[in-house]
Amino acid sequence: MRRPAVLVSLTVTAAVALLGIAAPASAINSYNAQPAPERTEVGALVVQSDRDNDPATPDSVRWSCSGTMIAADVFLTAAHCIDDRPPGTKFYISLAQNVQADIDASVAQGGTPEDIALRVGVAGTASFDPIYPGNQADAHDIAVVKFSATQAADLASRWSFVPATLPTAGQLSALSPSALDAAAWQVTGYGTEEAVNGPGGQTHPGGGVRMKAPLGFNAINPTWVRLGMNESRDLGGACYGDSGGPNFVTLNGKFILAGTTITGDTPCYATNVVYRTDTASARTFLAQFVTLP
Repeated sequence: MRRPAVLVSLTVTAAVALLGIAAPASAINSYNAQPAPERTEVGALVVQSDRDNDPATPDSVRWSCSGTMIAADVFLTAAHCIDDRPPGTKFYISLAQNVQADIDASVAQGGTPEDIALRVGVAGTASFDPIYPGNQADAHDIAVVKFSATQAADLASRWSFVPATLPTAGQLSALSPSALDAAAWQVTGYGTEEAVNGPGGQTHPGGGVRMKAPLGFNAINPTWVRLGMNESRDLGGACYGDSGGPNFVTLNGKFILAGTTITGDTPCYATNVVYRTDTASARTFLAQFVTLP
């Protein structure tokens, strides 16, 4: 999959070495996008892990993907954001508007990688659909981070939020393509920007700040919604680092979490491919963690 963010290198003292890696990254496009401080239910997945497979060096701490609180103790994201991590990886959730600034400030304070991560976010237990990676028809690319009662209380004491509203079973399928096209769609996430051409090739600037952008409906499939994000249509869109983040749609006056960002075109100019949350497979997984509408 193409979506996990890779962030700019941060170096600190010898006690805590590399906290990121220099490489391309991307997410909410710069065109037709705005900050989203009001989307307090949308957060960043912060990962503490041994990225160099050398236990003698400190873990890295970086934000990696986006996601959404769907209950007071459950954060929804993508399975590919959780799977295939080094042994001992720990996951934290931040609902800050600017998670990169928080990481930078925490690094400056010093301490162990866990100290740094705990100042930035709240630890939780990650689980993903055991059928992932599934197949092209249904990738089962869905995951949650679950919080204990103590962890959920810590989260609530640090950030105020109202959990997102999930759709009812088959709610998108019950609508005609014209109705879905007429609806207002919005993507939210922490990723960086679309590809920028430069002397060394394409790069993806920015990232780590919660942003939102309007999308347009393109097509619906049994487990996917394909959303347009062309600048020429006054749309914005998602890119690397927005994986797991929400794609909202307004239906009958309700702001509904229709699906999560999974993939799209490589330079992040045209299409956002979204894993639906109203399907039987998504609901079967989510029902283990939340009460569904």
